[in-house]
Amino acid sequence: MAVVRDLRLLLRLRDFRRLLTLRLLSQGADGVYQVALATYVVFSPEKQTSPAAIASAMAVLLLPYSFVGPFAGVLLDRWRRRQVFLYGNLLRVLLASATAVLMLVHSPDWLFYASALCVTAVNRFVLAGLSAALPRVVDEDRLVVANSLSPTAGTLAATLGGGLAFGVRLIASDSDAAVVLLGAFLYLCAALASLSMDAELLGPDPELVQPRLHAALAGAARDLLSGVRHLASRPAATRSLAAMTVMRFCYGALLVMVLMLCRYAWSSTESEGLALLGLAVGVSGAGFFVAAVVTPAAAGRFGPSGWITICAGVAAVLELALGLAFEPPPILVAAFVLGLTTQGAKIATDTLVQSSVDDGFRGRIFSVYDVLFNVSFVGAAGVAALMLPPDGRSVPLVVLVAALYGAVCVVMARFGRESEDVVSRETSPREHDS
Repeated sequence: MAVVRDLRLLLRLRDFRRLLTLRLLSQGADGVYQVALATYVVFSPEKQTSPAAIASAMAVLLLPYSFVGPFAGVLLDRWRRRQVFLYGNLLRVLLASATAVLMLVHSPDWLFYASALCVTAVNRFVLAGLSAALPRVVDEDRLVVANSLSPTAGTLAATLGGGLAFGVRLIASDSDAAVVLLGAFLYLCAALASLSMDAELLGPDPELVQPRLHAALAGAARDLLSGVRHLASRPAATRSLAAMTVMRFCYGALLVMVLMLCRYAWSSTESEGLALLGLAVGVSGAGFFVAAVVTPAAAGRFGPSGWITICAGVAAVLELALGLAFEPPPILVAAFVLGLTTQGAKIATDTLVQSSVDDGFRGRIFSVYDVLFNVSFVGAAGVAALMLPPDGRSVPLVVLVAALYGAVCVVMARFGRESEDVVSRETSPREHDS
């Protein structure tokens, strides 16, 4: 198979393997840490969870970063990205350890959320840097395959990390702090893995590097506006980002619904609900894996925009058909389908963005990408909080999500191919507008 051959060629590239190792360790730690937070907030026996409480937690953890994330992207285009990975992961070791201490001493909620917020902020910074650095270690011809393998492998690592956290939590009760410390250890491993790469390897170009903080931040607003203009001049990247943002909203709304179903509708105890949630996460992770396998061939045949169209259309039909039962078997099938379609669309989106924008703008644009993810996810949680009853069964929410998937399919079918046709012109030599 061509995909297998391309994967073998990629894995022979030493620098790609090292960047992939860094991603796996970093996102594996993210999975451990995020599940520890979710179980602490949602499944602690002393907490009475509601959709509004979940939405509030997501807002506290994600929205503040959305105000500073684009400026972090400016730094990604001005600092050596290898150094960002090294010091960012070391900082997360300290912050995650502090979170574990706060769990043990039963600190006030605001202090706990402040600590978790700091870890999340650095997390988005590192993920944006990983995406921005990928074109530095592979050639453009294999960028689709690299985007299929690398981010999807990272997502699977996060899923496995989450599964490990679920296992520890189920085996040892009240072990959230221990799970967080496990995540801190994996962050330390990621920091050490970054040292295997040369400091200049991952960019940006030497003439763009400004190592001092005050120099990097000077003119940040101007640089950010320049990055937004650069993105706006690339219709294929802009349209795919908009489509992915809507699909992320849909995924977030359904995640809150599944959380409530696992906690109240499908189980009588916290441990039983936690086991069901872990199963749903694992099934969705299997969908991510299948997406990594099929997307290179599908994107090659239909084009990245065409593959996004297909993913949105399949999600619209099957989410509606399977979701209205509100029973574990069909919902688990839907989790697999949505894992496949969401990750397949993301791989195609990453490829369109990376191939359309110049290297000096990638950090800023991928940080904007992350902010769109955060805002849409929090918005989805807020909408779900308004629409979901206590047991999680909401026909209007399922119908709304299907309609949004359908709208993405229609818009991408109408305009996606047209915007994709200009990618070759966007990537041709031109004067940078930075």
